[in-house]
Formats: sequence, structure tokens, C-alpha cells
Amino acid sequence: MFFTIPTILTWTRIVAIPLIVGVFYLGLAPEVQNLIATVLFVVFALTDWADGWLARRLNQTSSFGAFLDPVADKFLVCASLLVLVHLGRADVFVGLIIIGREIAISALREWMAQIGASRSVAVHMLGKVKTTVQMVAIPFLLYDGVLFGVIDTGWWGVWLIWVAAVLTVWSMVYYLQRALPEIRARVR
Repeated sequence: MFFTIPTILTWTRIVAIPLIVGVFYLGLAPEVQNLIATVLFVVFALTDWADGWLARRLNQTSSFGAFLDPVADKFLVCASLLVLVHLGRADVFVGLIIIGREIAISALREWMAQIGASRSVAVHMLGKVKTTVQMVAIPFLLYDGVLFGVIDTGWWGVWLIWVAAVLTVWSMVYYLQRALPEIRARVR
């Protein structure tokens, strides 16, 4: 099911990446670039919720959609983090932590699936909280201004992205601990 409505929404997150990155190469005023990139990120990030809801509602769930959804999320987050590091709005260490965790946990999940133990690394609430904090921090950092005359999104974004980095490490440790008994049983 490559081209169901939910899968098309998932594909839009991948298509969004060059749009979000490209905004910063258009020669527009920085405030305009920030606003466009923020709006694009928020709109495309909302497709993550919409595609899952529609897949269940329209009974269009598929193994391909289940595979593509987290890949699209990771691409969108990683590309946005790289832009933020390039712009000096996110620390490279934060980028390494978040991107490194995504690679490590994806590889761990693939290995655990191969050995028939994917339940031990199933998505946990801690991972969902981490994702939520990231998805708030990134648009704050992309916007990098004062919102509604009150909220300094750059300041809040920096704090939130560091909270996301801490949650990233915490969730990685959680998943590794859950997988450790299976790993030990296979290594012997």
C-alpha cells in the first residue's frame, strides 16, 4: 500500500526536508526564512499524527506504512537539527546525541526483529515524551524570535532541545536495558 492517503501524508514529511532546508538559501530576510521554515516544520510534523489517525480510521494500515512512518519522522528531525546546528541555534553535541540515538535504536530494533524479540524494544511512553519535546523545541529554534510579544522562542528552544537530549539518552538506556536479556541470551 504505497499510495494510500496515510502513506502519502507520510511521504510529505520526506518531501518537506528540501523545502525546510531550501528556505535558508533563498536570500529572504532572516525573519521571513525563520517563519516559513517554522510553518513548514509544524505543518509537516502534524502529518505524523494525521497519517496514523487516518490509517486507523480508514483501515489503511500497512507494514510499509509502519516502516515508512518512523523513517520519515527521523529524516525530518535529523535534517532540521542539522539546519539548526548550521545556523548556530543548536549545539552540535545535542545534534550528535539525538541523531546518534536514532541510528542506534533503529539498528537495535532491526536486530531485535531479526531474532524475534522486537517486543522488548517496542515504543515506550518515554520515547513518545522525548519526541514531543523535540517537536516543540525544533520549531521554537527555527522561529528564533519573540512570539506574541512574550515568548522568546530561541531561549525556550535551547532549553527544550537540551531536555530532549537528556530524554534521548534516558530512553536509549531504557531500550538497551529492555534488550539486554535478549542480547545476553544470543551472545553466549
